[in-house]
Amino acid sequence: MDSLLNKNRPPVFCPGCSHDRILHALDKSFQNMGLSGNQIAMVSDIGCSGLFDTFFNTHALHGLHGRALTYAAGLKMARPDLHVVVTMGDGGLGIGGAHLLSACRRNLDITLLILNNFNFGMTGGQFSATTPQESMLSSGFLNSLEKPMDPGSLAAAAGAPFVTRSSAYQKDLSEVIEQAIRFEGFSLIDIRGICPGRYLRRNRLTPKMIEESIGQSETLNGPVPQNIRPEYGASYREHAGSMEPVSMPEGISPRFTPEAGRQEVIILGSAGQRILTAGEILGIAGLTAGLNVTQKNDYNITVLVGPSVSELILSPEKIDYTGITDPTVVIVLAAEGVARRKAMFDKIGPETLIIKAADVDIPATRGTVISADFKDRGIKKQDRALASLALLSGMNQVLTSEMLDAALEERFKEKALNEVRKLVAGIKKWDFSSV
Repeated sequence: MDSLLNKNRPPVFCPGCSHDRILHALDKSFQNMGLSGNQIAMVSDIGCSGLFDTFFNTHALHGLHGRALTYAAGLKMARPDLHVVVTMGDGGLGIGGAHLLSACRRNLDITLLILNNFNFGMTGGQFSATTPQESMLSSGFLNSLEKPMDPGSLAAAAGAPFVTRSSAYQKDLSEVIEQAIRFEGFSLIDIRGICPGRYLRRNRLTPKMIEESIGQSETLNGPVPQNIRPEYGASYREHAGSMEPVSMPEGISPRFTPEAGRQEVIILGSAGQRILTAGEILGIAGLTAGLNVTQKNDYNITVLVGPSVSELILSPEKIDYTGITDPTVVIVLAAEGVARRKAMFDKIGPETLIIKAADVDIPATRGTVISADFKDRGIKKQDRALASLALLSGMNQVLTSEMLDAALEERFKEKALNEVRKLVAGIKKWDFSSV
């Protein structure tokens, strides 16, 4: 098999860099396995190791520092036929440590090569997660305060089923890499090497010293017996394949003819007022008339307190942008919602209809304001949003009574449906000229 190295983009590593030896060992592994470029996906992030994807004629993905394993996981799930190989430096190892733990636990068939040269070589020789405490680096004394990470022991403890340590200078490195790639599951090789451009300027390190350090470490030389288990992707597909297919949503068939063009509605309320539910009902009503609908909600992460805002667009044309700058109707039900969209009121023109609860104040506006005394009429705060939709339908604004009733039938089951229909029927008896 021919080399997969990119002749138009030759390696540009510093003279004596161990990454160059690893590059050629990996290429030899691909050749020994008889792989072509379209059978491999190289995934990398930032740093000198992040150059690997450009040096091979294979599929490739280059991403953010420390995140390479997340991209690799997506690739492998989407394309289980590919041999996914990740190159990551000790810098990316530290930055993406949580992703490494997840990869070890998950056991997707991915091969991770950690190009470990004990420093951030590309960015100035600062200390990394694997820098020995006695090393002298551009980041001063900081590495002496932290215990260096042992990638192999960490991976084995986290559940990786194949872990080994290697020197970039050992003669059988290509065979070790090939064994890792052939392994059906997550495999990790901690490949220790020398950074002549940065690390060697202040520290002595030789291939023999690297070999000795590996010999002094806990023995990790391939499969980890206690972690051997089925590969994640194959198990996932097996379980997913045995499940009943998920039925598609039934959909909502248009049954009414819309009486107006594009309508933009903003509902301003507070937590507990069922603002989002009302927005959903209005959206469903639009669908029953064959309209395109978008709903965008805004509320606190605390959920039970604070503003709640729902913005809807109903349009016979496709909706490219979901932002609302010129609302047709604004429904105001609580001070929290008003505070959230306070700046909007000054920009509203007389063509905008504002339906507001009588006990809620709003800023000065040129909009056409209708005040509804929900409290005096016995409408609970949690029912104000639905009551407002009933008011709109009674005025034949945005939606009709038939559209609202159809939406309620789609949204609620029998007991709840009877209750909301009773509420809506009561509001339809209001004198809309005096709300």
